[in-house]
Amino acid sequence: MIHLQALPYTFKDLTPFISERTMYFHYEKHYAGYVNTTNNLLKETDLQDKTLEQIILTAASDDIYTTLFNNAAQVWNHEFFWRSLTPQLQTIPASLSARIDKDFGSLTQLQDTLIKKGLAQFGSGWVWLVADKQNLRIMTTSNAQTPLTTPNLKPLLCLDVWEHAYYLDYQNLRKDYLTQIVQHCLNWEFAVQNLTKC
Repeated sequence: MIHLQALPYTFKDLTPFISERTMYFHYEKHYAGYVNTTNNLLKETDLQDKTLEQIILTAASDDIYTTLFNNAAQVWNHEFFWRSLTPQLQTIPASLSARIDKDFGSLTQLQDTLIKKGLAQFGSGWVWLVADKQNLRIMTTSNAQTPLTTPNLKPLLCLDVWEHAYYLDYQNLRKDYLTQIVQHCLNWEFAVQNLTKC
């Protein structure tokens, strides 16, 4: 059984960049809905005792589990997204800053690329900062797809570009949402934690 994971902050802590109302609906309706649907679908399988990651990897390799994959992967993606954000203003640790300079040229270029990739993602999906072997790069996935299913990719941070992540606050202005999140809310310490696991 999959359980709701508590947010690492309150619904209002990311204000003014993400409102309390948006966080409430995003967590209590969308994320909780994916958790509930995943658990209902698991009742029809022999995967109930598996971890969320094991469920996703198994479901990704078998078309009979498409609906289960979509919901379980959305649970994982959302939990990763919650931890990718922080209300705390952070200085990027030197180890990560050096990698960013090597692979993107500067933090500003990394931020610009995250925003551009997020804008270019057609429809719903996700923007990821990943470690790909020895290099950092930015990639997007559509709908529930996740780098978790790709060998040698280690996700470090992600941005949710499904409309429910921003529409109450920014309406159709995805660029404004991405700009605010990229400049003010990314959890660089979480990225370093993930990088050390590579």
